[in-house]
Amino acid sequence: MSRLTHLGDDGRARMVDVSDKKPTARTAAAKGAMTCSAETLEVVKAGAAPKGSVVQVAELAGVMAAKRTADLVPLCHPLPLTKIAVSIEIDETLPGFRVASEVRTVGVTGVEMEALTAVSVACLTLFDMLKAIDRTMEIGGIKVTSKQGGKSGSWTRE
Repeated sequence: MSRLTHLGDDGRARMVDVSDKKPTARTAAAKGAMTCSAETLEVVKAGAAPKGSVVQVAELAGVMAAKRTADLVPLCHPLPLTKIAVSIEIDETLPGFRVASEVRTVGVTGVEMEALTAVSVACLTLFDMLKAIDRTMEIGGIKVTSKQGGKSGSWTRE
């Protein structure tokens, strides 16, 4: 395993110096899920959730979160994001919601953290908006599904 880039020679945490890197187009995608009761899904599908348009609010929360990743993750570089897409689909087989994000930039470091943050906060928002009617919900399976650009090239989860 290679040396951890977020640790200095003295073992202390540090932000990686990316000053000498050339900007490239970079993309990352992530996904996750939130399970809930079938009854909760019916409430959402009927548009009867107590806090309103659950899916639309959670998608917007994911977009906003991606833009704030560097404020939330201490050693993450602030990036000028050129695309943030968050989609939430109802999946009756879970039952629950499948959440996906895609984030792009032209920059010197990748956007995997922004994609993961978007999915995480979208799931948390679903939970917040539905907790009054369902205490059985679970968030899980949050992972990067692909990345493109940069020195390490492209990668897609099998």
